[in-house]
Amino acid sequence: MLRGASRSVVHQWRGRGVVVRQPRAVVIDPSVHDAAALQPDRVATSSAGPFDRPTLSVVICCYTERRRAQLEAAITATTAQLGPADELIIVVDHNPDLLTDLLASHPDVVVCANTGTRGLSDARNTGTARATGTTVVFLDDDACPAPDALAAVRARLRDASVIAMGGAVAAQWESSAPAWFPEEFGWVVGCDYRGLPDNGAEIRNPIGAAMAVRRDALDEVGGFSADLGRRGTLPAGCEETLMGIALRRRYPDHVIVRDTSFRVSHAVPDDRRRFDYFARRCYHEGRSKAVLSGLAGAGSALASERRYTAQVLPAGVWRHRRSPARVGALIAGLLLTCAGYASGLLAPKVRP
Repeated sequence: MLRGASRSVVHQWRGRGVVVRQPRAVVIDPSVHDAAALQPDRVATSSAGPFDRPTLSVVICCYTERRRAQLEAAITATTAQLGPADELIIVVDHNPDLLTDLLASHPDVVVCANTGTRGLSDARNTGTARATGTTVVFLDDDACPAPDALAAVRARLRDASVIAMGGAVAAQWESSAPAWFPEEFGWVVGCDYRGLPDNGAEIRNPIGAAMAVRRDALDEVGGFSADLGRRGTLPAGCEETLMGIALRRRYPDHVIVRDTSFRVSHAVPDDRRRFDYFARRCYHEGRSKAVLSGLAGAGSALASERRYTAQVLPAGVWRHRRSPARVGALIAGLLLTCAGYASGLLAPKVRP
């Protein structure tokens, strides 16, 4: 059972595998593609205990004062939904001034510093290490949960077959989306995009702005890889993808699902309306996918992207055929992502 797993450390990803102090951890080897070969544990299927009454540890990671207003909105919206056994954990990523300020202004909230390397991955790992709930809910510092968001998490995770879930992430543009921006590229700004599976469908991995994972399962697969994910303003990613792949390999009889009742509004500032941000984000997504392919194998790393490239993007070109700017953005986004992927393959040891 998952609850029997030791939680003395948060595992750290290194190189092509997981280096841990627990013998049950999974090493993600690109040569292993058969999930059964990993000898997976089984999540408890009893209707009693944490599956009847999931407790939530909500983790919000932050790194800059520029998002303070959005962070305060997220804190207010989250605390209003916490149950008696739930908790909110704010992890500050290597910003001592922000840490001091938050400790003073939120004495009733767990506020702590990222104890690992700079970046979102180890900030999340720090939050997981502090968590006491059966489920860890991750929200971005600029993502405000809807009033019933955590209730949706509790309801979904009463199903013991669900090991993790992703929510619906609505873009809240500071002004408006640029006219050239295609909905198929909502992932560029960390939000939902056209082509996502329907509500209740199984997914490979959630969008990081709103996701929930059973805590012991997350510990078991090593948390989030510090080789991937954002560091400050560097628009890298794919740490959620690697985590999702690891969960599916470790627990092949369980699922990660998308639940659109778990809703957040994700703030998109005007500086992300510019095409240069779009270009950088696409390029670094490609580089991140190259690193991911080295860690998990290209088959798993690119499974969703093959469908996206073969079905979603061609349909988008047809749908936007009367908007040359959007068609151009679709094509440019694909080419830039491919260029980043090629660059990452040529320099596999360089972090995206």
